[in-house]
Amino acid sequence: MQNEQISVFDIFKIGIGPSSSHTLGPWRAAQQFTTSLKKQDLLNEVEQVKILLYGSLAKTGKGHGTDIAILLGLAGGDPVTFDVNAIDSTVEEIKISQKLLLGGEKTIEFSYTDDLMFLFTESLPFHPNAVTFQAFLSTGKAFTETYYSIGGGFVVKEGENGSEKDQVDLPFPVEKASELLHWCLSTGLKVSGVVLENEAAWRPEAETKKGILKHFQVIKECIYRGCHTGGFLPGGLNVARRASALNKRLINGQTYTDYDSWVAAIRNGGNGFNYILDWVSCFALAVNEENAAFGRVVTAPTNGAAGVIPAVLQYYIAFCDGYEEEKIIQFIACASEVGSIFKKGATISAAMGGCQAEIGVSSAMAAAALTECLGGSQRQVLMAAEIAMEHHLGLTCDPIGGLVQIPCIERNTMGAIKAITASQLALQSNPDKAKVSLDAVVNTMWETALDMNSKYKETSDGGLATNIPLSLPEC
Repeated sequence: MQNEQISVFDIFKIGIGPSSSHTLGPWRAAQQFTTSLKKQDLLNEVEQVKILLYGSLAKTGKGHGTDIAILLGLAGGDPVTFDVNAIDSTVEEIKISQKLLLGGEKTIEFSYTDDLMFLFTESLPFHPNAVTFQAFLSTGKAFTETYYSIGGGFVVKEGENGSEKDQVDLPFPVEKASELLHWCLSTGLKVSGVVLENEAAWRPEAETKKGILKHFQVIKECIYRGCHTGGFLPGGLNVARRASALNKRLINGQTYTDYDSWVAAIRNGGNGFNYILDWVSCFALAVNEENAAFGRVVTAPTNGAAGVIPAVLQYYIAFCDGYEEEKIIQFIACASEVGSIFKKGATISAAMGGCQAEIGVSSAMAAAALTECLGGSQRQVLMAAEIAMEHHLGLTCDPIGGLVQIPCIERNTMGAIKAITASQLALQSNPDKAKVSLDAVVNTMWETALDMNSKYKETSDGGLATNIPLSLPEC
């Protein structure tokens, strides 16, 4: 069996909120289905398409925008480039006209009510996030494929291993943290250095760095936009956006015209503890409010946890003099490796492991990256990741109304602060005296995930979702 090879661009993906497993993954699955139809010259024979959503995709699909993502994917839209301002109008047009431009080429009749089915009481054994596409052809035959959205935007088609890339000879193959540490100590490379060496097996280093900076561009645009957008989030909970008001209060009348001058204004405000704490919360709130509003974000490693790493990175930029391209590349590369270790050894899907698999993993990734960028040793980097995850173990996923809003948005602020605290603890500690390894925490997280009651795994069947009596309109 081949080991899973995960790139920095697998852990960090550009997409549209609010959920990597329930929005981005199903969107990609829909695209793959239309691609399969085209490859087999069946697209023009399709007369009807039905979509069957199972498990968690059914139970929280409307709140997470699964239906919207699938329609846009079937219609040929791509989450990296699709105009987020056109989402509502495009979906509404499909519903009203009852027509779908399949694969962007073939117009078919489509009933949102009859052809998109939420099977609330049915699940498939491989993974809770399952979707089946059925295409009925003019020949009287049917073409069917089932996909699983396994977290972080990763998609596996039934009967395949889910690898989207060709296997290559990586100079430093890593499955566990102990193997990563071995390569670091034997070569003298930092964690980010190991990552960049492995990425070179897929593409030139300059291309990798350019791609990382493209992702950073999306991150900083998302933070800036979220810090300057008020109002209420969609979905029926009427959650007020807070980042804009907090930004305005913290900036205290200073003027700026763009991201760079905004960062300068933030620095001019000082470095008091409460001031920095408020800004870290503001950064995280901004990203996840954008995510909840179907904005463009970077999956890090999921959409529900997309604000943790950007908040800590923005903290590093604004308060630790980290606004240099090489430092930003280092931060993101290091974070990606920790995320891949959790995906290989446990899960990054809340539908499999609860919120420890999302906020917990993102916090560990951010803690490791910050530690490396602040000069920590390789052992301290892994220690920081371990500390961050250790104190997220058992965290449940219980979104109210199936929306990625309560408690998801605030949890990103908590994950960011824990990451910074974990980094500081690691930097002030001797890793040789640590009692818990990162691999032990990864194993523990997975065991905890297996033991966790399914109602706490992104189903909205337990926790806050059942204890907050809110009346939501039908989506």
